[in-house]
Amino acid sequence: MRRSIAELCGADHHGDPALLAAWLANKTPKVFAGWMRRADASYLVATERDAIAAVGAVTDSGEILLNYVSPDARFRGASSALLAGLEARAAGRGARQCTLISTETARRFYRARGYEEIGAPVRKFGMDSGFPMAKVLARPAALPGRAADV
Repeated sequence: MRRSIAELCGADHHGDPALLAAWLANKTPKVFAGWMRRADASYLVATERDAIAAVGAVTDSGEILLNYVSPDARFRGASSALLAGLEARAAGRGARQCTLISTETARRFYRARGYEEIGAPVRKFGMDSGFPMAKVLARPAALPGRAADV
């Protein structure tokens, strides 16, 4: 996560040490372990050759909390696979849409995968580059012999 922010999100922090420090301040192993105790959230990882390529988290209601790719895995499909997994997890838990706050860096990535901006940019970590986005999820197919709810 920390390398992803520092190395890939320059369009957001512009190399400003103060902005980068603010963004990274809560990205510690101890804080992350605390996040993982959240009962309504699922954490997923994409791996490549026994290394973590991407990490993400989504709540049962469909809010994507995290979606970071390792700089070593960028543009190799890990982010897309992880996002598909996060969406499937949310749909499987009953969410009808996924929401998130995108960085400037990831904005085009999410748009290409069906997300639409749903509000004015928000300020995060001292930056004005948080873009609220949402995507309606495909409804899970009805099981054979059961009617789909409408």
